[in-house]
Amino acid sequence: MGSPVFAHASPSLSVVLDARVVVGSGGGPDKTILNAPRYLVPAGYRNLCAYMHHPADPGFEHLRSKAVAKAAPLLSVADRGPWDWRVFGQFLDICRRERVQIWHGHDYKSNALGLLVRRFWPMRLVTTVHGWVQQTRRTPLYYWVDRLSLRYYDKVVCVSEDLYHRCRAIGVPEDRCELIENGIDLEEYSRRQNLAEARRRLGLRNDRLLLGAAGRLSPEKGFDLLIRACDQLLREGLDFELIIVGEGDEWQALQALISQLGREDRIHLAGYRSAMQAWYETLDVFVLSSVREGLPNVLLEAMALEVPVVATCIAGIPRLVHHEHNGLLVEPGDPGQLAAALRRLLREPELRRQLGKASRETVAARYSFAARMDKFRRLYDQLLQRSGSATSITTLAR
Repeated sequence: MGSPVFAHASPSLSVVLDARVVVGSGGGPDKTILNAPRYLVPAGYRNLCAYMHHPADPGFEHLRSKAVAKAAPLLSVADRGPWDWRVFGQFLDICRRERVQIWHGHDYKSNALGLLVRRFWPMRLVTTVHGWVQQTRRTPLYYWVDRLSLRYYDKVVCVSEDLYHRCRAIGVPEDRCELIENGIDLEEYSRRQNLAEARRRLGLRNDRLLLGAAGRLSPEKGFDLLIRACDQLLREGLDFELIIVGEGDEWQALQALISQLGREDRIHLAGYRSAMQAWYETLDVFVLSSVREGLPNVLLEAMALEVPVVATCIAGIPRLVHHEHNGLLVEPGDPGQLAAALRRLLREPELRRQLGKASRETVAARYSFAARMDKFRRLYDQLLQRSGSATSITTLAR
């Protein structure tokens, strides 16, 4: 599938504003948000991305670079904390200046702001629920604000079936609730090199099996459980290394655990990486150990690149990963089960090959990004009472 051909934005295009709070270099939702604008232009939409971030956060420059690479118009909104409501004035100015017709929120603050801004600027409200996963002292209040806001939105999009049912349970009407799962750009995430070549290019050794995991270093990702499972397998004599890619507040605690176990030579925290595709291609197995999750992009990306996966059986993951067909599923929070699944894949190269092949086939058949954006195009058309594009985004992407 080739890249879509994107027309230049013109004043006649309907304007969609994606709003989100970000810290550091962002997370999984940003891969979707920043990839969307270039798909929507041929469907008649100009898509702006407005990110709230602390002015002193250096991670925003990583996001700026990603936006340039994806041809995504990125607007910086200075935000000095959860209760910095000066961002309201900034967003109102943006909406008036850009003549925004659809506000698309992605978290508690952007959802609450959308309701306030609409009082002063007429627009339709859409939000995507990515999952209420990260738990801190303040998150119960944030999630309460978020769930309260959802009831007043014109459309609430859920990325997994469990989130859809949770939104219905808190009072979102059926005709306003949509299930649109995450998707992957199949051309971008297509294997271009074998394991040996990929490792040589990244300076990684090629005489051991390599496990990988990726995500924000926070408790809900279960990286501590993964580290303990790998320690058990290393004590059994299995020869492999584990690399965890990501940044976050749990860095020191996870590094301390690795040191306590004496595994600094086998388990590594790699920090932020911009070239994720090249890193996936070095892996023998990708592991998702989360105890709370929606439908993670990292899992879709690894599977699109034919990497066999082990994942916890939570949220939308069982709709994607079918046990022993295109991956292995384990119960969340159980390092013993996680170790058993990894042991099996580490010992069975033919199983790794079969699962990797089936993974790519699954993503290609059901989770293409163009098909996902076609669903959003139809949703936006419906809200603005447009007749819709004559040609689908999926067709334009071929």
